[in-house]
Amino acid sequence: MPDWHVYLIRAGDGALYAGVTTDVARRFSEHRENGPKCARYLRGKAPLHLVFHKKIGSRSLALKAEWRLKRLPKSGKEKIVRSNPSRRKLIAQLEM
Repeated sequence: MPDWHVYLIRAGDGALYAGVTTDVARRFSEHRENGPKCARYLRGKAPLHLVFHKKIGSRSLALKAEWRLKRLPKSGKEKIVRSNPSRRKLIAQLEM
């Protein structure tokens, strides 16, 4: 069973995009290439910077973390980027 990760990408306009994957480097590369596997939200918003990623564990838990991250205000996402919490603290911050 692969380990799932949650990640945040900062777009050129300063927006933070949340996603999940089993391979952070591959997924970030797909976003940067603006190809068919790039998230529609990130198209045309270069430069992109991977600012946070954390191994979460199961796909189910990663999807829950992504859902909660996407609902945080930008200030909440910025706090996570700055503090780079451990897996346990991230899950607690997201109230999962």
